[in-house]
Amino acid sequence: SCTVKTCWMRLPSFRSVGDALKDRFDGASRVTVSNTDLEASAQRNDATPHRVPRRDRYRFQLRPHNPDHKSPGVKDLVYLESSPGFCEKNPRLGIPGTHGRTCNDTSIGVDGCDLMCCGRGYKTETMFVVERCN
Repeated sequence: SCTVKTCWMRLPSFRSVGDALKDRFDGASRVTVSNTDLEASAQRNDATPHRVPRRDRYRFQLRPHNPDHKSPGVKDLVYLESSPGFCEKNPRLGIPGTHGRTCNDTSIGVDGCDLMCCGRGYKTETMFVVERCN
């Protein structure tokens, strides 16, 4: 008879991890940092440094940028500044812009014309290509 059971831990599929990260990315919220607790501990003048538990090492609080939103949870993704726009060229940041790029008017993804053309409009062009095969 078998009296020992061996359990193996295994990672979820790459697709499910990516989907979970994308969901969190889409739900990320902008926050501001309140460091009042940090300033209070810096003003304290202890002769001997005290050990701070790892989970309390950073004593700042993340508050939602918009006061009507709820505070982020421990597993929520947050950001401090909005990303720069990708529509217009910005050589200082290395952003080439989207002017003159080819887009797919049937796609709803990042290669779609609605997103890539940034509301500037676009023109469609139909091309017939004849190729020799074999």
